[in-house]
Amino acid sequence: MKKFDLKKDLVALYKATAKPALIKVPKLRYLMIDGQGDPNTSKAFADAITTLYGLSYTLKFMLKKEPEAIDYPVMPLEAIWWADDMNDFMKANKNKWKWTAMIMQPSIITAKTLKAAKVELDPKKKVLPSFDLVRLEDMTEGHCAQILHVGSYASEGPTIIKLHEFIKVQGKAPCGKHREIYMSDARRVAPDKLKTIIRQPMG
Repeated sequence: MKKFDLKKDLVALYKATAKPALIKVPKLRYLMIDGQGDPNTSKAFADAITTLYGLSYTLKFMLKKEPEAIDYPVMPLEAIWWADDMNDFMKANKNKWKWTAMIMQPSIITAKTLKAAKVELDPKKKVLPSFDLVRLEDMTEGHCAQILHVGSYASEGPTIIKLHEFIKVQGKAPCGKHREIYMSDARRVAPDKLKTIIRQPMG
């Protein structure tokens, strides 16, 4: 059985420190679901997480059973965040936040594989509430800066400012959408110990 770990293969993207760093993000493949609203209270966001993990684990176990079996750890949850009026985003008007929740997939995953996974799960069982919203898409972020935030999601402000100031020192400006990579399970880790990689494209 062939085994690999995308977090280790892409260590520069998934291992950050409190010191901002420059990275270049290549084209990567994700399961994605779009939505809007406060992630702390939005049922749509909770449903998206359930769906993304449900399909990600189904895909993993499907490929493990193939004649040329492969095995790999499921990647962490990620999300990009923005607002039509970025003043709403900066002022934490979370009800107007828009988001795309996602989990990275191996490049071997295709639309055909995803369709098979959906059949495997059978939406009639109502296992996945956002079943019809999920899509498979490639994304390239290119040149970015990222930093590790340790603490609650609500306390990210100073870390984000530090990251943006670092980008300006490089003679660049933030562009694109704010990304967060959730390295901790919020159900099992105390808020002050949560580890989140914050990534910002720049240009």
